[in-house]
Amino acid sequence: MLTIGCHLSSSKGFLAMGREAVSIGANTFQFFTRNPRGSRAKPINEEDIRKYLQFAKENGIEKILAHAPYTMNICSGDEKTREFAGMTLADDLRRMEYLPGNCYNFHPGSHVGQGMEQGIKIIADTLNEILKPEQQTTVLLETMAGKGTEVGSRFEELAAIREQVNLKEKVGVCLDTCHVYDAGYDIVDHLDQVLEEFDQTVGLSHLKAIHINDSKNPFASHKDRHEKIGQGSIGLEAFLRIVHHPSLQQLPFYLETPNELPGYAEEIRVLKY
Repeated sequence: MLTIGCHLSSSKGFLAMGREAVSIGANTFQFFTRNPRGSRAKPINEEDIRKYLQFAKENGIEKILAHAPYTMNICSGDEKTREFAGMTLADDLRRMEYLPGNCYNFHPGSHVGQGMEQGIKIIADTLNEILKPEQQTTVLLETMAGKGTEVGSRFEELAAIREQVNLKEKVGVCLDTCHVYDAGYDIVDHLDQVLEEFDQTVGLSHLKAIHINDSKNPFASHKDRHEKIGQGSIGLEAFLRIVHHPSLQQLPFYLETPNELPGYAEEIRVLKY
């Protein structure tokens, strides 16, 4: 069975997100850990989490995905920005232990002129400071489109980060279809070859989630603008091949398309069948 969901607002709590997911035919969902453009996080509501976990068990909601705020740039050239990112990451992972066994996704960041090698080192060093052997959350590096000085638009960059992390088993990858297409990986006409390259470079066993988004821009544009499924340059046929690919079927898919709940429900319906 396809595990698929969308991005939901966490403002009303986990039980509300679970109910919204089920109402649109989803069996997973993604949420921001805090304001995506800021730093504030809501206090943990243990009763809401308890009710959500019971609801999830009863309704077959699979592994959910937390997303870090966009303001978090771990490899910034500015020390205060790096410190903020490190504190946010550490706090988010502490909070995620209330929902054990799930994943936490973040954008690797931009090296802003320090150079790719230095950016990769800073990210790995930060993860080495924060990751703990006892944590039950897997941290995911998201594939990026390659805007400016972004780290993570090439599979080799993600592999290099993991290689420098001590607790490698705590770090995986979230592949974003819009991002990799915009970065120059042809998932429309050469999906098998792209997955083979990922496997040889990073390892498919380390791929833990997929953001499933069409692209407003053409192939290799390095733009990163999401579009509704089937309405962008990737196209519906390619997405049906992706969600039914033997190497990907066991993974959870998360829609981040520019939609409201009815639009997500329709996309989920189309991709499921």
